[in-house]
Amino acid sequence: MFEYLNGLITAITPSYIVVDVKGVGYKVQVANPYRYEENQEARVYVEQIVRDNEQSLYGFYDLNEKNIFLHLISVSGIGPKSALAILAGQDLQGLIHAIENDDVKFLTKFPKIGKKTAQQIILDLSGKFTAEGQMTLGEAPVEFSSGLSQELEDGLAALESLGYSSKEISKVKSTLEKEHLKSADEYLRAGLKLLSK
Repeated sequence: MFEYLNGLITAITPSYIVVDVKGVGYKVQVANPYRYEENQEARVYVEQIVRDNEQSLYGFYDLNEKNIFLHLISVSGIGPKSALAILAGQDLQGLIHAIENDDVKFLTKFPKIGKKTAQQIILDLSGKFTAEGQMTLGEAPVEFSSGLSQELEDGLAALESLGYSSKEISKVKSTLEKEHLKSADEYLRAGLKLLSK
């Protein structure tokens, strides 16, 4: 129904952004909300997904990211939240390379993606990206200790919203605390890199 929204980013949370389009605020779930800035004018590509008891908008930085998301959710066992978690790493070339080269290990690094689901992703999507040309490129809430910077807290909350467990996040938290990064986006990216090792 919607292709994209052009508007003002009025709110950023660990799992979604709000895009104000001429006075209407659209709640858009995105892989990495910290790629955006509050009060920034932006074009957000979207996909509306309607389920039995909910309607949700999922947002993407560009059309390439949206197309990969649509392919991922076509795979049995991959829902929108899992697809966003896969996209959050922003290593789309690495993802495509893993699919084309039967790299199950790379795919199982993402939250809630087991060996069987990884093999299904490879089976269903192998060959589709290169053929299309443009694509060659839970649990209890995590308890954050006081004293963490707001940027680190936001980054950890974003990891949780992508489906990583409290235990997984706790393992990387102390390393991230030593990083002294400047933004939630940087903490999220660093956390994803640590969790994928």
